[in-house]
Amino acid sequence: MAAITAAMVGELRAKTDAPMMECKKALTEADGDMNKAEEILRVKLGGKASKASARITAEGVVAAYISGNKGALVEVNSETDFVAKNDDFLALANLAAKLVAENNPADVAALAALPAGDGKTLDDVRTALVGKIGENMTFRRFQRFETAAKLASYLHGTRIGVIVEFEGDDAVGKDVAMHIAAMKPVALSHEQVPAELIEKERSVAAAKAKEDAEQAVAAGKAPQSEEIVNKRIEGSVQKYLKEVSLLNQAFVKNDKQSIEQMLKASNASVKNFTMYVVGEGIEKKVDDFAAEVAAQMAASKQA
Repeated sequence: MAAITAAMVGELRAKTDAPMMECKKALTEADGDMNKAEEILRVKLGGKASKASARITAEGVVAAYISGNKGALVEVNSETDFVAKNDDFLALANLAAKLVAENNPADVAALAALPAGDGKTLDDVRTALVGKIGENMTFRRFQRFETAAKLASYLHGTRIGVIVEFEGDDAVGKDVAMHIAAMKPVALSHEQVPAELIEKERSVAAAKAKEDAEQAVAAGKAPQSEEIVNKRIEGSVQKYLKEVSLLNQAFVKNDKQSIEQMLKASNASVKNFTMYVVGEGIEKKVDDFAAEVAAQMAASKQA
């Protein structure tokens, strides 16, 4: 059995807003597995634990660049938010986005090796900036577009970036990009939602249905039929698909229309999109200063 520390409980609470004791119970049940514990809390607490996906776990910026039919979205990470606001760091991110669009590097290593002027590579520029500021920074990921259609971008500050490949009026492209930044779909249509996300949602819905059934039996109520339970589970999955697929989402500027309906009314279409949220999926080290002080005091007493 994995040891459940106060730091682990605090991290899970920060991600889910669930009560401390519920977080500890979930971590114990999950044997210390943070992701599994989040799923357990979603089953027990429903929507109260849905904040996990919106948490930012690292610093840095997202930069976008579009020139004609070429464009790029890049995430560059730093250790602190302070550095993420530095003009030289922002210039580095913007340069990286431009180089991706113009040179089509195969991966991050190829991007770092691209010439950036004055006989230097992009990684040379990064290394010099690391030496100047005294903080590490890395090129994390990028997505390049080259299309016969149109491109639109939207940056929400420097922490959320979107590029949309579309057909239609420029205003529609910008509206869709802003909508994506606000609503964070995971795919263009429900058919394109990754299978692992669907199965995860189905697993959570099934576990929730099982728990509800057990509570009903304990209360002396007749259990629902297997058919009804399966319909409930599938209904939860379909609701999830509607919430995370762009075309099915309600348009933020007019919730009476779905994005698909808005596009049809505007004689427009969306072919593809990419959205980056700074630090998404990266675990950020959290220093527990209270625990550190307590440990030092204990060590001092022992000495």
